[in-house]
Amino acid sequence: MSQHISAFALVVPDYDAAIAFYVENLGFDLVEDTKLSETKRWVLVSPKGAQTRILLAKADGPEQESAIGNQTGGRVGFFLHTDDFETDYARMQSHGVEFEENPRYEPYGTVAVFRDPFGNRWDLLQLSH
Repeated sequence: MSQHISAFALVVPDYDAAIAFYVENLGFDLVEDTKLSETKRWVLVSPKGAQTRILLAKADGPEQESAIGNQTGGRVGFFLHTDDFETDYARMQSHGVEFEENPRYEPYGTVAVFRDPFGNRWDLLQLSH
């Protein structure tokens, strides 16, 4: 038996702003953008070559809006692995991605924390081999 996580939802305030950040600034692929109604779309983005996708879900109402940027209680909740930290770090910085720290060299690899424009904390991470 084989299983994998195909997608997870990330609540965002606006579809187009989220697409712009994840596709233009992080270099993700826009996998799908399907209009479901006048106010709802099915928007999937994915890091290049990855199986797991992010469903960019526009907040619907005050309860969901209050979760934007704090979906993991302020912890780093998302981990973007790379096989070329220096290149990805430089490209992301040149595209306006704001890192909370300079790269750190830990026993497990090289890491730097960044936030998306909505407040979600991410690790850019290259594992040591």
